[in-house]
Amino acid sequence: MIGAERAAGIRFRWRLGALSWVLVAWGCQAEPPFTETDPGLPLPELSEAELDGFNRGQALFNRPFSAEQGLGPLFNQDRCGSCHDLPTSGGHGAEPVIKVSRFDPVEGCSTFPELGGDLLQQVVTEHGREMGLRIETIPDGATAIAEIRAPAVYGLGLAARITEAEILRRADPDDVDGDGVSGRPNRDAAGRVGRFGRKAQHATLDGFIEEALRLEMGITTPQNPVEERRNGAELPPGADIAPDPESTEEQLQLLVDYIDLLAPPRRLLPETPEALADLEEGERIFEFMGCDGCHTPSYTLGPAESPVFANKRFRLYSDLLLHDMGPELASTCTQGTAPSEWKTARLVGLGHRSEFLHDGRVQRIQDAIELHGGEAAGSRDIFRRLNQQARDQVLAFLRSL
Repeated sequence: MIGAERAAGIRFRWRLGALSWVLVAWGCQAEPPFTETDPGLPLPELSEAELDGFNRGQALFNRPFSAEQGLGPLFNQDRCGSCHDLPTSGGHGAEPVIKVSRFDPVEGCSTFPELGGDLLQQVVTEHGREMGLRIETIPDGATAIAEIRAPAVYGLGLAARITEAEILRRADPDDVDGDGVSGRPNRDAAGRVGRFGRKAQHATLDGFIEEALRLEMGITTPQNPVEERRNGAELPPGADIAPDPESTEEQLQLLVDYIDLLAPPRRLLPETPEALADLEEGERIFEFMGCDGCHTPSYTLGPAESPVFANKRFRLYSDLLLHDMGPELASTCTQGTAPSEWKTARLVGLGHRSEFLHDGRVQRIQDAIELHGGEAAGSRDIFRRLNQQARDQVLAFLRSL
């Protein structure tokens, strides 16, 4: 993700057979420490009330629900933690969910709203099966079918407080600066800038969590008290045994409190000076390659309603914008996004993962880099031209996040 002038300089140096990293000056200045903890812990300095909300929300997040408590009758998992448990509660998940969509260059994207939506529910409660209910099937006409892995939800409360202006100032949808990168914001139905979800389709934690509760677990909410239908068809009479809405405003708020107050994980730093030096050099190369043009390393918040968030500095490694990643990563679409468009993935916590990309298709970070196309093709090509030592240093840096 680099401009023409930088790219020309890089090509010149590679013709000389070596790449000099001393051309970039790396200054130091006093800044507040990063806000981070061991994975799964709350943000530091919570008040007694905030810690109580975090603990109660965590318990609800990991509590299995039954059909009598509102689960299903169509669902994927019986608790939030089933999709967010690696390496701790709130982490990423190994269990995929199936998403489908239809994309036409003229007509745009369809997420099959008339056929039950783009997320397939793959489990039916025992009582639902007795009433004749079956799992959802792939709709006719789908042009993309994807197995999506759930990302970690660490640090989302901090990301929620990045101002829209801060996100928008990094956008360049028409590539005015000519660097080949044209990140753009996604917006929800109310016009708010999206920041949550693989396609940045949600602007708020509340909406992000409410949809997951309703679609992944089949638990209706005060905002949407109507049960999901199987591929758009009415449920068999008696298949759902819990009265709607099946969750309360208090339960939703507890889940929001928990995720809101989850801290970003601290970096995985090596113990030896030599390994640490390699990691630091890898970070410099990462930035020289232009990767930080989309994977924005960190943010500093301004004033906030709670001291927990006020003026905090934290790592994210995302600009929260949509980017065209090329045909290599094209998959499902959503309203307002093309199949090849994805929100820049947050790299915080990358070192705790063993599968990479939205669908977990690769087990090595270098293979994920190789699949970066579209706006990221320039940075990918530079990575390909690095010597083995420089590659290893970049990978060491990424594994430390």
